[in-house]
Amino acid sequence: MALDIRPAVSNDAPLILHFIRELARYEKAEDQVLATTETITASLFGPQSPAKALICELDGEPVGFAVYFFSYSTWQAKPGLYLEDLYVSTDARGQGAGKRLLQHLAAIAVETGCGRFEWSVLDWNEPAIGFYRSIGAQPQSEWVRYRMEGDAIRVFADSAEHPALRTA
Repeated sequence: MALDIRPAVSNDAPLILHFIRELARYEKAEDQVLATTETITASLFGPQSPAKALICELDGEPVGFAVYFFSYSTWQAKPGLYLEDLYVSTDARGQGAGKRLLQHLAAIAVETGCGRFEWSVLDWNEPAIGFYRSIGAQPQSEWVRYRMEGDAIRVFADSAEHPALRTA
């Protein structure tokens, strides 16, 4: 059994979309996936992309992926690595693919001088929570994550008198 991690390339966009949909099904949110092969290609592999992706292969067959980006910690005055998504296909679980992806990302964090390696997990996902604790990750229960999306962003932005938001 050979597990290999490689950087994703633009030709992987359909594969990444497949994994995104599998992950969304697992998280009971498939109806929320708006991504297409075209939007993944443009946003993940375009010249201004803030994110990068990895593909995990087991004996040459893709079995999982991870998408990550760099953040910044003002308290540490260092970059951080944020894992946006990690997914391993159901059939490939238990063979070390998830751990290998996380180890690869941890190595990237070390190589780039990151002070933190962070991600989020749904509070009902006990298998993932148990796995993350088993590798030494600790929940940050004192922090509550907030989100604004879609029209709420525009409505809020439009409520400000900010020169950058004015249209001619």
